Amino acid sequence: MTESLLEFPTSFPIKVMGKRADGFAQAIVDVVLRHAPDFDAATLEMRASREGNYLSVTATVNATSREQLDALYRELTSHPLVSIVL
Repeated sequence: MTESLLEFPTSFPIKVMGKRADGFAQAIVDVVLRHAPDFDAATLEMRASREGNYLSVTATVNATSREQLDALYRELTSHPLVSIVL
């Protein structure tokens, strides 16, 4: 098993990008809350692309384990509205 470079718990920003669509930000919040129930949706940062076709949202979660982050990344990357997760 690879040793994690992160020490938990830690504040961990996750940037998610996708096509600008109704409900995109809420869909991301719903996924994040399933994995980090203490996430405060009011802290979600949103930025539209220059042309306005894409939206990037950054959710900073209180990460408690590598497994939690891996599961969150897996669910976000498999979401139909999501293009990229960083």
